[in-house]
Amino acid sequence: MFTGIVAAVGKINTVTPLEGGHDAGVRLVVDAGGLPLADVALGDSIALNGACMTVVEKTATTFTVDVSRESLNCTVGLDAPGEVNLEKALTLAERLGGHLVSGHVDGMGEVRKFEPVGESWELVVEAPKALGKYLAFKGSVVVNGVSLTVNRVNDTATGCEFSINLIPHTIQVTTLKHLKAGSRVNLEIDLIARYVERMLSLKS
Repeated sequence: MFTGIVAAVGKINTVTPLEGGHDAGVRLVVDAGGLPLADVALGDSIALNGACMTVVEKTATTFTVDVSRESLNCTVGLDAPGEVNLEKALTLAERLGGHLVSGHVDGMGEVRKFEPVGESWELVVEAPKALGKYLAFKGSVVVNGVSLTVNRVNDTATGCEFSINLIPHTIQVTTLKHLKAGSRVNLEIDLIARYVERMLSLKS
């Protein structure tokens, strides 16, 4: 489990195809940036842009993960060198600063608008239609691994647009600063909303 509070911005240094041809995944070597790795062991989980990955190798400043073809098909930003938001798995001794996040990407959205509004920034993302029912005013959503609060929801013919206000601190310490209209992003809906839907769908 994670919180959606990004601990550091790292960088995918190398992307190497795994054996098995086109259907195989890739191996990523990630520069951890400011993320301490002293307490990270092989087999531990680290979220990259909101996608939970398992550490298979590490050095003092880098770690390596294998990304399956299925994960590559369901996410964005894990198939090429570049910056990524990083967060180590939550421990019971830590504060839940964001919200409960599983690190399982539910779908990819597309940025419709990313513009400054006063000292902050407005981010508008169109989510797939299937995810629209999980998005609510003042509810939580994860965008590229960042726990954010939804300010507005608008269902459209093709999906569901939601608006988020980003404070300067969030812009400064995450990769969201690089977004622009047309960018694709990883989305994870609120874990509680998922269970509520399941319970309501069952007949008593």
